[in-house]
Amino acid sequence: MKKVDLSTFGNAAYANTVPRLKSAFWHIVNLLVLQNRLVPFSSFKKAVLRLFGARIGKGVVIKPGVNIKYPWNLDIGNYVWIGEGVWIDNLVQVTIEDHVCVSQGAFLLTGNHNYKSTSFDLIVSPIILETGVWVGAKAVVCPGVRCGTHAVLSVGSVATKNLESYKVYGGNPAVALRERVIN
Repeated sequence: MKKVDLSTFGNAAYANTVPRLKSAFWHIVNLLVLQNRLVPFSSFKKAVLRLFGARIGKGVVIKPGVNIKYPWNLDIGNYVWIGEGVWIDNLVQVTIEDHVCVSQGAFLLTGNHNYKSTSFDLIVSPIILETGVWVGAKAVVCPGVRCGTHAVLSVGSVATKNLESYKVYGGNPAVALRERVIN
């Protein structure tokens, strides 16, 4: 039976796509501006994110303590709310369409590892949150997941597969619980 050998791990194919100097500078700015809970102003955070290549619409609210891996892989639509302590681990593209709420402590994770590989290879896949999606507090959206328009991922749930539009999901892994009816 084979065993994992982390000494053979290499993510050169991925690492070469990320500009090292830009990435290093971003990590410092991210720590000082976005993750810093003493900087409450969304307008300043949005301006900094745009400087690093994020595309951000109007009316976006970014709360304190947010962590964004690479802003150049981020598209945020209009009137989006991103809560305290959200982690957007966007090794590849994350698209957040209009009127989306990503609640406090949620994780958007675009990377994982191939547990079947002896070298534990990195696997990345984009995430799309369509218009009107609500990702609940402490919920996790896994690599490659598309949350259909107005889908809800409830508190602490884990989306490992696509979520259908206008449905409420819960659990780990998340399953459809009911229709989302908006009055």
